[in-house]
Amino acid sequence: MQVNQELLMIFAQLEREKGIDQNALVEAIETALVTAARKVYGSGTEMFARLDRQTGQIEIYQRKEVSIQVKEPSMEISLLEARQLDPEVMPGDEVEIEIDANEFGRIAAQTAKQVIVQKLREAEREMIYNAYSDRVGEIINGIVHGFSRGAIIVDLGKTEAELPPKEQVPRERYKQGDRIKAYILEVKQNAKGPQVVLSRTNLNFLTSLFDLEVPEVAEKIVEIRSAAREPGGRSKIAVVSHDSNVDPVGACVGVKGSRVQAVVNELRGERIDIIPWLVDPALFVSNALSPAQVTRVIINEADQSMEVIVADEELSLAIGKNGQNVRLAARLTNWNITIKSESQAEEEKFEEKSAGEGDEDDLFAGIPGKVVQALQEAGYHTARAITEASDSDLLKVSGLGPKTVEKLRDRIVEPSRDKGE
Repeated sequence: MQVNQELLMIFAQLEREKGIDQNALVEAIETALVTAARKVYGSGTEMFARLDRQTGQIEIYQRKEVSIQVKEPSMEISLLEARQLDPEVMPGDEVEIEIDANEFGRIAAQTAKQVIVQKLREAEREMIYNAYSDRVGEIINGIVHGFSRGAIIVDLGKTEAELPPKEQVPRERYKQGDRIKAYILEVKQNAKGPQVVLSRTNLNFLTSLFDLEVPEVAEKIVEIRSAAREPGGRSKIAVVSHDSNVDPVGACVGVKGSRVQAVVNELRGERIDIIPWLVDPALFVSNALSPAQVTRVIINEADQSMEVIVADEELSLAIGKNGQNVRLAARLTNWNITIKSESQAEEEKFEEKSAGEGDEDDLFAGIPGKVVQALQEAGYHTARAITEASDSDLLKVSGLGPKTVEKLRDRIVEPSRDKGE
């Protein structure tokens, strides 16, 4: 049976243009023809087809076992008939019987067409999958094609991608035809073909934008050591330079802020803090709380926590709107951060002093018992109560003179001083 010669030319063209292996096409057609032949000769029949790659000639053979007494005609051939094909054949041998395939001419053409369409579809899916799975982690440009169940469908040229609702920045809005830049999050294989999933909220989208805008980052001279982001609101990145001549923060900011501004523009106004990454955790955390100024830090390495003290007027700035600044700083540095104002810290010291075991004995040590009793009867039980009282009020207590008042004042001030000051 002769296959249309144009099909052989199409096979070669598909291999050149689509990367579809001719052998795969031919094998698929041979398999499909065998399936068609079995519908005519019986499903139990052992058959195979052979397509000549040069001439386009197709031969279909039925394989049968030689038997003296035929019980299954679809699977067996008599010895007499078999020896007409091969005089030396013996019972138990197998012979191949060529089938007149002319009746399969229409089936062959139809099958070839179906196979080509199927293989084209499979090849295109495979090409798309390979092309984009190798690019996971990259930033790609596309055009908004449409919307589906909250997802944005993005035309990438060779295929369409999906930007799911959870990967969209809440306050960003797009319309059909808008250009969009996004991060290739993953490529899935499903029944309908490969699905490219994009993201604009992923933390790596932020760092990849700096990789595009800052040559020193792309060349690994400057490294983004850590990053934290609340998409659409604020981000923080910690950078370090592997070249002593290159300022990592300056490189990321750019001349007159041009580089960081390009990233901010792409993120639709998301604020970005760039800080130097430091080995010293106290300095690193202090910088991470920028733009707030830190007064002092108390470190508890056992539970990876820090108590950060700031001036009263800096407290709201350090915490940030809805706690955003301190939350991002904690993620950036991987430290649990508690922020307190100077007045809050001092107040806690007084409370600890007054509530602490043995504090009262330390405060009144060396003072006559009658004077201590008089102080307590007057309501002065704690260091805080004494601190808040004026000298004139204290001197009204029976037996309490100026020198004792001064001694009490000194005892309260000394323990409250920070050891780090």
